[in-house]
Amino acid sequence: MAWDEWEQIKTEATERQPAQMQLNRVDQGPGASGGAADLVVNKDDLGAVGDEAYVLYGRLSRDGDHARPSTFNAAIALTNGGFTSGSELLKVHDRWNKQLRTLLDACARISNHLDYTKSTHAKNDADIAGNLLSVSKINEYFK
Repeated sequence: MAWDEWEQIKTEATERQPAQMQLNRVDQGPGASGGAADLVVNKDDLGAVGDEAYVLYGRLSRDGDHARPSTFNAAIALTNGGFTSGSELLKVHDRWNKQLRTLLDACARISNHLDYTKSTHAKNDADIAGNLLSVSKINEYFK
């Protein structure tokens, strides 16, 4: 196959399919600089979000439970006094506890997941950087 025949085949293929269907390049769009990565993971960002989730977890653990003891005591006192609102207030107490535990669990999961993601990403980067060069035949030429 001659070079100009190859170029003609490439041109015809490009004309048959739209540019956004090409998978061998990143569409930079108007005004974008060339060669920019389309996926960027910043470890500092992951750590910051994880830290905020941990702080929120701590504050919810401390501040989310202020009303629980007095609500429970009031529910028991109303129930013992023969008021039907006591059992309903106890339902509010139980629902609050359930929702608070759910929210605390979500904050803990976010914090733990982002900490795990951050450390795993760093480990993967180190493995890729170390292993690719060690198994590469090209590396032997630089020794």
